[in-house]
Amino acid sequence: MLIDDSIIEGCVAGKRSAQSALYRKFASVMLAVCLRYAQNRDEAEDILQEAFLKIFQNIGTYRKEGSFEGWMKRIMINHALNYYRKNRKLPFHEDIETINETEIVDNDEQPATHAPVSAEKLVALIQLLPPGYRMVFNMYVFEEYSHKEISEALNISENTSKTQLLKARRMLRKKLYDLNLIKNTELVNE
Repeated sequence: MLIDDSIIEGCVAGKRSAQSALYRKFASVMLAVCLRYAQNRDEAEDILQEAFLKIFQNIGTYRKEGSFEGWMKRIMINHALNYYRKNRKLPFHEDIETINETEIVDNDEQPATHAPVSAEKLVALIQLLPPGYRMVFNMYVFEEYSHKEISEALNISENTSKTQLLKARRMLRKKLYDLNLIKNTELVNE
């Protein structure tokens, strides 16, 4: 989405009309980001509102390097992560060494027959993941963070990040199978 520089300048000056215009333009896109990290819509809306406050407070620090939307998205993600850290909802406790070798086999190479999955259904399934799995899955899959970056952001080991991603994928496959959205049982019988 392109943004008019006058809206950013108005926000820097603290003009409510500019803040309102910015919010209207980006709220739905940023809510989609927050929904991936939250357990439900209410929580996502809380994260969105608090992150927009941070955006308005820090908009003067935007250096016009890279996209403004990317800058906002980074604030949304960081705020979602801080929200969970503050509320101690990130139970990262397993290391990759605790998983049996047979569980590490990833069957992504096997073709699966499946029905199309709507974005809303996928977000709803991601929201059902335990918080630790959800955070790592979103950061790795959607934000394209490396396991090293995830481990630094969440203060966990790289192996824990890998474990959480593996378990998140397995849990999502199982949920998709249970909903008859995939038919290859080998994908869930790991």
